[in-house]
Amino acid sequence: MASTDDALETYTHLPLHIDPQTKQVSILSSDKALQDAVAKINHLHSALKSLETPNNVPPPPLPVNPKRSGNIQKLRESATASVRKGQYADAIRLLGVAIDMAAARPGWEPMGLAREELALMYQSRAAANTGVQNWVEGLKDAECSLECKRGPSNGPNGEKGPGNARAYLVGGKCLMEMGRWADAVQWLEGAIETEGKDGDDGRELVRQLTEARNHVEGKA
Repeated sequence: MASTDDALETYTHLPLHIDPQTKQVSILSSDKALQDAVAKINHLHSALKSLETPNNVPPPPLPVNPKRSGNIQKLRESATASVRKGQYADAIRLLGVAIDMAAARPGWEPMGLAREELALMYQSRAAANTGVQNWVEGLKDAECSLECKRGPSNGPNGEKGPGNARAYLVGGKCLMEMGRWADAVQWLEGAIETEGKDGDDGRELVRQLTEARNHVEGKA
């Protein structure tokens, strides 16, 4: 009886043939076991070809559900109306629901959409928190907004999109109201470096930075 080592050293050439059109495999052998093995391969190949998604290509992503976007926008509009009436607690509650809804978007939807929505909702809630002097909560929401969107974005044709200067403004106000002047200087310097000095928001960032620096230097 041949040993295992002798068996591993034995090479048997099998005359396999693949049809160039059908890709079916055939073998010139009378060995029943080999014929059955080749038949199973051909059967598996035919089964894979019959699948609706050949080559295991995943289906295209599902379209974005417009109802979720519409509901989030309605919540923000309602929160804005509450702020105008001085009902800040109600605005904070509504924006909390909107944040949860945006964060719960399915994973197949564009991540950029959720980040844009969350940046806006957090920034709006940060501003609402300042209305009831929730400085810590306002700062945290401003930080969350900036985590979602920081600085102007580049459009498909290279144009600059809007940044997130208002989140910096709210965060700067919260830091100054808490008397954290050195932190406010650092925060606002980073804001101007990212957002620039142009426009109303840019000029307000510069004004806040001047005020914070004056307190740090003892000029206020």
